[in-house]
Parts: sequence; C-alpha cells; structure tokens
Amino acid sequence: MKLNLYAVRLPLRDPFTISRGTITHQDSLIVALEHDGITGYGEVTANDYYGHTISAMSDALNGLSANDLAMCFEDTPENNWHRLSERLVGDMFSLSALDMASHDWHARNSGATLWHHWGLTWNPDLQSSFTIGIDTVQEMRRKLDADSGWDLYKIKLGTDHDLEIIRQLRQCNEATFRVDANCAWSAQQTIDYSKELRHLGVQFIEQPLPRSADPADKQRVFEESSLPIIADEDCQTEADLETCFQFFHGINVKLCKCGGLTPARKMLTEAKRREKLTMVGCMVESAVGISGAAQLTPLLDFADLDGANLISDSPARGVEVTRGHLKMPAELGTGAELVSTALPHFLIQ
Repeated sequence: MKLNLYAVRLPLRDPFTISRGTITHQDSLIVALEHDGITGYGEVTANDYYGHTISAMSDALNGLSANDLAMCFEDTPENNWHRLSERLVGDMFSLSALDMASHDWHARNSGATLWHHWGLTWNPDLQSSFTIGIDTVQEMRRKLDADSGWDLYKIKLGTDHDLEIIRQLRQCNEATFRVDANCAWSAQQTIDYSKELRHLGVQFIEQPLPRSADPADKQRVFEESSLPIIADEDCQTEADLETCFQFFHGINVKLCKCGGLTPARKMLTEAKRREKLTMVGCMVESAVGISGAAQLTPLLDFADLDGANLISDSPARGVEVTRGHLKMPAELGTGAELVSTALPHFLIQ
C-alpha cells in the first residue's frame, strides 16, 4: 500500500492570460495510490487565487495515516469522502486529487472504465471547447488560426474592449464561441454585452460578476441577460448549489474546488434534476486530471476539458481531446497513465 506524490511543472505552449493574470507554466501535483499491483491516479494544480501551493498540498496528503490510506482501498470513494475531508481539514484541492485516484483504483480493480463502473454511458457526441486567453486581438486571432478545426472556443474576456475582441474574432472564425469574464464585469455590462454577444454567435457567458457581487445584481443578470449565465467562481462546493440555482442558468463544476469526482457527480446529478445546464471545466493540467474529469461526460451539457491541449509537453497520457472530440483510451479506470521515461523531465526539484 503506497501513496506516491509527483510535483511536476507543465510548460505552456503560449502564455495564458485571464482577467486575474498571466502564467507561462503550471505547477501540478499528481497523486498515485498503489495497492495489490494496481495504481490509481489523480491530479490537482497549484492555484494562487484559491491559495493552494504544491508544498501545502503535499504536506496535507503526506500527513494522512496508514489507516486513512487503507480506507481508500477497503471502502468506496463515496463512503470514504467525508472521512477524508475531515482528515484534510476541508482542503478540497488535495481531497480532489486523492478522491480521483481512489475512483481510478477501484474502477481498475473492478476491471472496468470508471464511467462504466458508475453505470453511465459514454457520450461520444459531447465536445470540448478550446480556450483562447486574453491577448492582443492580433495574437488571439493567431491562436484561433493555430488551433483551427474546433467547433467550440472559450474566449477569455475582462478587458476594456471585450466586444471588439469578439467582433474581430468572429470575422476569422465561424465556430461557436463561449465567453468567460472571470468576474470582471458589472451587472449592467453583462446585460448590455449579452445582446450583441448573442448576435455574434456566443453560446453562453461564464461568471461575469464577482462571487461577492450584490445578490440583486445577480438576480438582474439572471432575468435580463440575453444569454445563459453559467456559474464558475460562484460554484465551488455542494453548499453553493442553492444560490447558483437561484441566480444562474447552469453550473460549471471543477473537481479541485468541490473536492473531487464524488461531490462532482452529486452536484451535476442535482443540477440535471433541477433542469439546470451542466458543465465540467478544468485547469491547465496534464492528461491525468483531464482523464478523471472526462468520466463525467454522460452528465454534461457542455465540456471545457482542453487543459492538456494548452501545455507543450506532458508526463502523462490518457483521454485525448482532438479538435474537441474526446477519445477514451483502452486502459481501465480513467485511462490515465504516467509516462515513466518522460516523468523525470517534469519533476520540480
């Protein structure tokens, strides 16, 4: 019975900018749970905005007792989740990687892919978007051309010329656009922008207002926007669902925020029951994290799982996202595997 942690630095193909800043690489923590000759994999990225570092997450996971780890194999991830949450003192980022690795291990141990282990049906028609970060319009157009052939693009916004960006990008690409303001707009901006964005072929707006925005402003946007509004920063854990159902048309679930695949499935299932739009997003991460999140596609209306497409090289392989189409590998569990020959080149010393 082993818990192995691999701190890796993932190089980006291009600098990636959202309304909060720019990165040129992404540090990530890959978790490997090994028992009875089977290894399950999980991943979580470091994140300054949410205050999670590689060292802090490594310390939290290494601090688990032998009995805590044994429970990962002896009981189901669903039954074990609350217990581990208490051990990790509500650290959803660390918990998400461990929960993913546990799900992966149990599915491999049962001889099935994870989605099949859950009793779901793989959705071959669901496509992922490809993300274009904030840059000059000329550079954003270059990135669109460099990754042409996708049917869906997520355009990061949060500048003083957001509508002009979409107008210019629309001139060179006919695909469906989604826009993500990452909390950078006001209520009136969102309502006003939504009208033209709808005519410019935008499908929805993701998280236009800050999480701390006045509920009255969120209500106005919900009622008056010409496009669906999808919660991201407002949708972190199960406790956020009721507020999201009140002020948003749909939710974007990210595993690192909610604590892994166990709560993500519950959140998406409840959203479907409440007739809300469902989406799973990702960070810039390797195929390990993308492969885990991809198991949820049967529950989704939208997917944003291009994280591994944004890096220039990877220490892992798994679910492939090719021009938006998700291809599940033949391997069991999530299908994620570390490439042993490549891994040393990515390790953070």
